[in-house]
Amino acid sequence: MEALVARLSHLDSHVEGALRVVMVYDTLMRRRVDLPVLARTSAGLAECVAGLRLHGTGHAIRFAPDGREASDLPGAASTSVPITLDEEEIGTVWLERPGVPGPLDDVVLDRLAIAAAAVVERYGPAHTTMADPALVELVISADTDDAARSRALRLLGFAADLPVHVVAVRSPLPLDRVGGLICPARPVKAAPLADMGVVLATTVDQSRFPADVRAGIGGAGSPDRSWREARTALRFTTSHQPVVRHGDLGALALLAQIPDDDARANPDVAAIALLAANPDDLETLDAYCATGSHRKAAELLHLHHSSVARRLDQLGKALGVELAEPIGLTRARIALTTWRLLDDRG
Repeated sequence: MEALVARLSHLDSHVEGALRVVMVYDTLMRRRVDLPVLARTSAGLAECVAGLRLHGTGHAIRFAPDGREASDLPGAASTSVPITLDEEEIGTVWLERPGVPGPLDDVVLDRLAIAAAAVVERYGPAHTTMADPALVELVISADTDDAARSRALRLLGFAADLPVHVVAVRSPLPLDRVGGLICPARPVKAAPLADMGVVLATTVDQSRFPADVRAGIGGAGSPDRSWREARTALRFTTSHQPVVRHGDLGALALLAQIPDDDARANPDVAAIALLAANPDDLETLDAYCATGSHRKAAELLHLHHSSVARRLDQLGKALGVELAEPIGLTRARIALTTWRLLDDRG
C-alpha cells in the first residue's frame, strides 16, 4: 500500500490523500479500536466535528478536531453516510463542516462507516446486552481459572485488552436497558444472577443510571474481584445515593467486613436499630448524615429547618451523642451505615 501511494503521489494529490485515509482506517481496524477512537480519529482527519450514532442506542458520539468530545449542541451535518451491517442500516456517521464539504470528506465517512460496522459486528450491537448467565457467572466466579475466564470473556464479545467493570444491580427496569444506558457505545453484557443483576461493561457512566435503580460498581481489575467490590458497593447504596463506586468508599468498605454479631453488639448500632421502628426518625437522621446540615437536610425532607433541628435534638438524646459536634455526627454516620449493612444482609 505505501509503495502504491508513493507511485501515485506524483499523479494525483487527491488520490494520494484518499489512499492515506484508507491506510489510517486499515490500521485502526487492525488495532481493534472502539467507536469513540474511530470518531476522534475521523475528526482529526477531517479537521471538523465528526459524529457517529447507532440506531439501537440513539446515543451520539461526537468529537472535535482537537481530540476532545464535542460539548456544543450538534450542528447540521455537512455530509453523512449510513452504517450498514448485513445489508441493514444500523446507524449513521457524519461530519459537521462549516461551508462546503472538503475533497476527502466522502472518503473519510465511507471508511468510518465500514470501520464502525466492523466494531459492531465484532462486539455485537450495544442494544443486544443480554448474555448467557452461565458465561457471566464463569467470568465473575472466584473459582474460574484464568483460561476459562478469558474464553468466557471472548465468547461474550470482550477483547482481551479491554478493561471490564462488574456492576451489581437491583432494578425494576430490564437489565438490557440499564446496560445500554450506562455503556452506550462500547461492549456491555448483562444477565440476572440470584437476587440481583450483573452488568459487565468496559466503561460505566455513573450519571446515566435510571431513577429507582440501585447499583454498586466494581473496579476494572480482575472480574472476580470486581464482582466482590460491586456487591459490597451495592450494600452501601441509599435512597440519597443509589449508585456507589467501590473505589469511592475508601476505608468505609472495611465496615462490610465487621462480623454481624460484633456489629449488633455495638451500642451505637443497637440505638440505630431501635430508631428504625420509626421511619420518620430514620429518614431525618439519614438526611442529616448525608448532608451534615440542618438546612440541607430540611430541603431533602421538605420540612422547615427548625422542625428538623428539633427532631435532631431528640434523636441525639436517644442515641446518646451530640449530633451538632463532628465526633457525634461521625458516630451517627458510621452506626447508621453499619446498621444498614446488617439490614441488607438480613
